[in-house]
Amino acid sequence: MLCGQSCATTPFYPSEQDLDQSRRINFDPKLYARLQALAKHPTHGTPDEVAVFDYIYGVLHCPAYRATYAEFLKIDFPRIPWPVTPDEFWDVSTKGTQLRKLHLMDPATIGPTPYPFKGEGNAVVDKLRFEDGPDGNKIWINATQYFDAAPAVSWTFYIGGYQPAQKWLKDRKGRALTLDDVKHYRNILKILAETDRIMKMITMTLEAA
Repeated sequence: MLCGQSCATTPFYPSEQDLDQSRRINFDPKLYARLQALAKHPTHGTPDEVAVFDYIYGVLHCPAYRATYAEFLKIDFPRIPWPVTPDEFWDVSTKGTQLRKLHLMDPATIGPTPYPFKGEGNAVVDKLRFEDGPDGNKIWINATQYFDAAPAVSWTFYIGGYQPAQKWLKDRKGRALTLDDVKHYRNILKILAETDRIMKMITMTLEAA
């Protein structure tokens, strides 16, 4: 069974004009209560709104979910499956937490980015190419400069209809990369590689569409 369309858990924050200044969860109370009951765990306890959000985030990145409901997702809002067991909920939620922090570019979650920018030149983005060679993968931004040891999966990874690692550089064609740009791009490569790794670890019990 799938829970309804109203699955957002972003809290409502009151405006200065509101009499009630308390923060409220943007989630259908009945659906939220049922999900909490299904997910109650002897170790983890009852999930709060953040754990529920991360469960939803994990579900939306689950390869089996995306494949099973591919046609449905093209024409309607995502429907989120109820967890079959509390263990399943917390497993998906934990991976959703990792993905959320990665996508918010949390430095501690990203960790080291071992893709050094090498070569002599002016760092101007010109002709891009990905080279899979015996000395490791390279993303060339011009004839003499490149990001070394770049994960192939990051270069080809799709989000929606585009490939972020390629589009980010193409959008800067003709511009010189700054030190901050280089650091940011190395973070992008790590985030995409880790997203692919974590997504492959998310498993769920799914009903037929």
